[in-house]
Amino acid sequence: MTVRGSLFYGWVVVAVMCVVMILVYGVRHSFSVFFPPILDEFGWGRGETAVMLSLHLFFYGLAAPVIGTITDWWHPRRILLIGTVILSSAAALCSLATQLWHFYLIFGLVTPIGLACCGSPVVNPTIANWFSKNRGLALGVAQMGGGLSFVYVVYPEFIMSIAGWRTAYVAMGVTMLIILIPLVHFFYRYHPREKGLIAHGLSEPTPDKPETQENAVQAKNQEWTLSAAVRTPQLWLMVLSQTFFWGTGCYLILAHVGKFAQDAGYSGLFAASMFALYGVSMVVGQLSAAISDWIGREVTVVIATGLCVVGLAVLLSVVDNSEPWRLYFYAISFGLGAGLQAPTIFAGAADLFYGRHFGSINGVVLAGMGFGGAIGPWVGGYLYDLSGTYQQAIILSAATFIVSAIAFCFSAPRKGISPPTLR
Repeated sequence: MTVRGSLFYGWVVVAVMCVVMILVYGVRHSFSVFFPPILDEFGWGRGETAVMLSLHLFFYGLAAPVIGTITDWWHPRRILLIGTVILSSAAALCSLATQLWHFYLIFGLVTPIGLACCGSPVVNPTIANWFSKNRGLALGVAQMGGGLSFVYVVYPEFIMSIAGWRTAYVAMGVTMLIILIPLVHFFYRYHPREKGLIAHGLSEPTPDKPETQENAVQAKNQEWTLSAAVRTPQLWLMVLSQTFFWGTGCYLILAHVGKFAQDAGYSGLFAASMFALYGVSMVVGQLSAAISDWIGREVTVVIATGLCVVGLAVLLSVVDNSEPWRLYFYAISFGLGAGLQAPTIFAGAADLFYGRHFGSINGVVLAGMGFGGAIGPWVGGYLYDLSGTYQQAIILSAATFIVSAIAFCFSAPRKGISPPTLR
């Protein structure tokens, strides 16, 4: 093993993953700024139009465990590059859509496949490989890109204001290709051994205790596999937590809050600025997720849930455009809560199941978000189409956050579990 210099290369990988997350999740999170002009141009219902995001999240949930499993044995850098090409091409192709089924096919089916290849199914196990100590901090910094992707949506909103939503989609696709292809090719490494290093927090191997074939076989038989993990209640509790927090709770709100703000009398630019504030707050939350390394994953998730519920309570009180501070308060509180939760659940999963097969296990946890997301955005639009208000959707979202926190606490990452010994 080589001796580490003053800068551990793992932090370079974290920075690369942060930039990747900004651009690739910007495609998904920009949905809310594209939603109003698409509705205005075509006149479709909010429920049926929001199905494009529901389909996107559902197929992402299906793709995540598949890509996570492939990442365990194939070339992760190639997967990232392929995903970047698929996602950027799909984003540009959205500019050609003229029928609702076009959006269902391109945004709903193709973009989640690309996103699964260059998003969290690859990012999370990469960071888990590089960091044994301070894993919560490292995941928080890497996933900070997910928060900044909400700030990034100001970019397509600006392009949209000048040249329309179709040009904005093309700009996002081209920008992604230009930045990410060289960045990933030259600087991304999946595992410390590719640089002759070991994970941060692990000791150098002891020279007088070489690994024998017998020891290697014993270690292999005592590590987590996907088939072993799926037989534990802890994994399914984490899937349930992810389903209700991000899939149903967050995306139910995020898909519609831009239109909610415009219904209250605010401009599209104001809505974009609210998303930017949400993104900045989410970044603060993701960086603050490092506290889970000290106070525990469960306590951190409970705090995150409380912040989200408070933000939704304030959002529920918005009736017109006379008090913009309410939407800003919502953005800050909701963003902090979402930011705290996002890396903490995967740090908790790594606490329980980390090993050579963590990519596939991480993918299963991510699948929960996809399955919840299959109904979240659609339910929000459907409830609005029925009642003419988003009140029921906001209350439902708050309830799902509470269920999510309960499920995560019962998964109890603090206690840990040992993998079964294979014979």
